[in-house]
Amino acid sequence: MPIMAIDKTAITKNFEPGDVERKWYAHWQNSGYFKSEPNDKQPYTIVMPPPNVTGILHMGHCLNNTIQDILIRDARMQGKNACWVPGTDHASIATEAKVVAMLREKGIKKSDLSREKFLEYAWEWKEKYGGIILEQLKKLGFSLDWDRTTFTMDEHYYDSVIKVFIDLHKKGIIYRGKRMINWDVKALTALSDEEVIRKETPQNLYHLHYKLAGDNVKEGEGITVATVRPETIMGDVAIAVNPADPRYTMMVGKKVLVPLINREIPIIADEYVTLDFGTGALKVTPAHDQNDYALGQKHGLEIIDVFNDDGTMSESAQIYVGEDRFAVRKKIVKEMEEKGFLTKTESYTSEVGYSERTDVVVEPRLSMQWWVSTEKLASPALKAVMEEEIQFYPAKYRNLYRHWMENIKDWCISRQLWWGQRIPAWYDADGNIYIAATEAEARKQAAEKDSNFDEKNSVLTQDEDCLDTWFSSWLWPMEVFKGISDPGNKEIEYYYPTQTLVTAPEIIFFWVARMIMAGYDYKNAKPFDAVYFTGIVRDKQGRKMSKSLGNSPDLLQLIEQYGADATRFGVMIASPAGNDILFDESALEQGRNFCNKMWNAQKLLLMWQEKQDSGDKPNPDDSVAIEWFASRLAEVQKSVADHMKQFKLSEALKQLYSLIWDDFCSWYLEWIKPGMDQPMAGHTYKASVKFLTSMMQMLHPFMPFVTEEIYHNIEERADDLCVKQAPAAGIINENILEQGSTLKAVISGLRDTRVKNNIKPREAISLHICTDRNENYSSIIPLMQKQVNAKEIHFVDTAVEGTINVVIGKEQFYVESDAPIDTGAQLESLKKEKDHLEKFLLSIDKKLSNEKFIANAKEEVIILEKKKQSDAKEKLSIINENLNAIASTK
Repeated sequence: MPIMAIDKTAITKNFEPGDVERKWYAHWQNSGYFKSEPNDKQPYTIVMPPPNVTGILHMGHCLNNTIQDILIRDARMQGKNACWVPGTDHASIATEAKVVAMLREKGIKKSDLSREKFLEYAWEWKEKYGGIILEQLKKLGFSLDWDRTTFTMDEHYYDSVIKVFIDLHKKGIIYRGKRMINWDVKALTALSDEEVIRKETPQNLYHLHYKLAGDNVKEGEGITVATVRPETIMGDVAIAVNPADPRYTMMVGKKVLVPLINREIPIIADEYVTLDFGTGALKVTPAHDQNDYALGQKHGLEIIDVFNDDGTMSESAQIYVGEDRFAVRKKIVKEMEEKGFLTKTESYTSEVGYSERTDVVVEPRLSMQWWVSTEKLASPALKAVMEEEIQFYPAKYRNLYRHWMENIKDWCISRQLWWGQRIPAWYDADGNIYIAATEAEARKQAAEKDSNFDEKNSVLTQDEDCLDTWFSSWLWPMEVFKGISDPGNKEIEYYYPTQTLVTAPEIIFFWVARMIMAGYDYKNAKPFDAVYFTGIVRDKQGRKMSKSLGNSPDLLQLIEQYGADATRFGVMIASPAGNDILFDESALEQGRNFCNKMWNAQKLLLMWQEKQDSGDKPNPDDSVAIEWFASRLAEVQKSVADHMKQFKLSEALKQLYSLIWDDFCSWYLEWIKPGMDQPMAGHTYKASVKFLTSMMQMLHPFMPFVTEEIYHNIEERADDLCVKQAPAAGIINENILEQGSTLKAVISGLRDTRVKNNIKPREAISLHICTDRNENYSSIIPLMQKQVNAKEIHFVDTAVEGTINVVIGKEQFYVESDAPIDTGAQLESLKKEKDHLEKFLLSIDKKLSNEKFIANAKEEVIILEKKKQSDAKEKLSIINENLNAIASTK
């Protein structure tokens, strides 16, 4: 369903993206171009990493989704059944925080609400704000199948998560246990290890003196420990020393008093203690440190938790009850100093864990939680990547993945939140657990197990916790096609496995690894063929963009200012696969200029359309230009296709940019430009329109709006570029490519010579060429003559006196002009070029004499370097001859 004919008289001076973007996006959607249904075509499927339902569009989304759109549009234009699935993640912690903040503004506390009422407010918030980011994605032209939009709390998705929980529990993979976890004191929930960000944090190392307990203890007798957390001393249950430490051998088995509260604790010996850290004595607080917990288990020590859920001191602390942990740290240090327990304070920097979501310091805490035993799940997922059944781009991330999978820990999946899939566990009065999708099913299980249980009236209580958000999103590639809730349906069988996942390396553990584990466990198949890891978008100083730093631009404002195409261009042109990108707004300006360059090329062709002749035969002067550009186009078509297969999207875009801006606009259009008052040859015009059409088609996945608009402006069309099938690459004529390169070099070199010697462009010259490659020039002489304004061109074997000598490539050109010759300027120019070549040769010689380079470089790289060396030597020899010739005439 192509759009209506374009009014060419209304074409603007420059490309104005606003109206164009709105027009084409609506047209593509209304035409159903983004929709996909299973058919007999080869599927190409991408599932969007679902942004948080709380999210708004930022540069990371722009990069990630632009890459996906390029891949999906490219696949669509290759005739594949392209399916790109959008959606959002319910984001338990982030969304609950938003809802709590909203309620606070209304004067409502979460604690005053029932779970059901709170969830009403949460759904109300989601319906109002949850779709914002998806609407914003449309601004960049992303060709998603919006009818497939999935939310991880949709009914079918919710049910599938519960189904998987029950299944894994039956298999013994999910279990409940009391273990050390990471606790977020702000969100009031457990976190997985992957949700904790380790940051180097400046702290103080406090040396605290514990007095020996008992009668007849001398003043000062005791033991000193070094700690960064004096607020936890009330939870100390032992002091540990290394059994080989002579300082403390006689003290093992004795007891000391915990400062301020005077509780007796033993001195124990364990090889875990490092002799040379701090004082060599370690305070053991099993409730508040993973390693201390292990020591406590080994030595049968008591566990005392001195914190409440919100990070305030608990009743077990005995002192400072109800006060914040960090405020207490300051107070305890002051009190310790006043009472003589603090002997020394040192500055100290160490890694501290922060919550990824709330950015508060995480508390290690012993807690009863639900866990996934990951060892069995990890094995096939590791094998798939290491044996390259799933390809990683860049491949360097395979080692990172391997390291994590080989050292994988059990996954804490319970969260102390209400927004999310509620854990399907039910408890009777005796604490027995029943795992079931509904209370009715749980009651039936309880009645079958216990004859005293009244299926209708006995009390069953459902677990208050919900599941970790990642426990739902690990099913994403399957459940967007209802592969869990409706296994074996035609969509899951057609679209799964998907082809490409585009994501950030920082969630390789959170999400990528877990999707692979789930895929092999539930479909016995990989979830995707390839994973493309994007880099991090950083500012020009190399800092990661963030709201707190104020260095993250307003993406919607950038789109408004530069247009969607220019924004996509600006992000992609500086985005090498897997490497971070340094964002610079000037790249968007470059993108806007590129749009205008193509726009003006289109306008030039339309102007020539009005003055073309009716002939179908090529103008002889244009033949070389047409043949050269046809080969150049074919060369780039092939190269871009290769780059796309290897996910080198930035390199592909750079090649297209150079082809359009340099080869087509700067050279080709100049070469075919008709003379003053001369008509454009009809054959040349048709060839030029065909070239521009092909380039717009190649560029369309990267810059969809301007290319679609130009495609329709330059010719009446019965189809749309968005779904137009890409043709095969043309034939590459290496000979004509070489002639074109020679022509460009000669034109540039001679124009530069004119400037240096004050020869105006309108002044005709006579040109003499000294070369042993006459055949390489034969067909390009007419075009060269026109371009350099030469009244005649001759081939010579020796130098021509009274001319300006120029070395271009490995050949000599003698320019004859009526203007006086400045031999001093010639001499200066040749000396400058000689100096440049000598330095270049030194660098090449150094590289080729480097044994390490020769041993590690690819053979084709070495061959190329040797050719550069040979060419430079030959050119240097010619320059030296010319310098000698000029010197002899003085």
